[in-house]
Amino acid sequence: MASVYPTVGRQLLVDYIDGTTTSEAHWIAAGTGATAFTATSTQISTEVSEARVSATKSQNAADTNQWLGTQTYTGTKTVTNAGVFNSSSTGILIVGVDGLSIAVNNGDSIQFTIRLQQT
Repeated sequence: MASVYPTVGRQLLVDYIDGTTTSEAHWIAAGTGATAFTATSTQISTEVSEARVSATKSQNAADTNQWLGTQTYTGTKTVTNAGVFNSSSTGILIVGVDGLSIAVNNGDSIQFTIRLQQT
């Protein structure tokens, strides 16, 4: 599993620090595509049809942010990637995680814990 902190996520952090943008709610989305995240990624790969879920934010270490959210699925699919966004639709990709292979059926849920450590 690989985590990527894309350029657009880094730019959003700068906006939070300088006050251009205020810290708002965050959402977690999942995808089923095969495209790996890169520094230039702005979206997840083949986002699922289920709505993004509200993320609970925490800071479990001085240099680490964490988002937690549970998404329930209405069909059969294999989740291969997930990401944290600053909007419930579209928005800016803050951090993405790929390399997943989680098969789900109707009614199944995945509890995502996504961490971003800045060293």
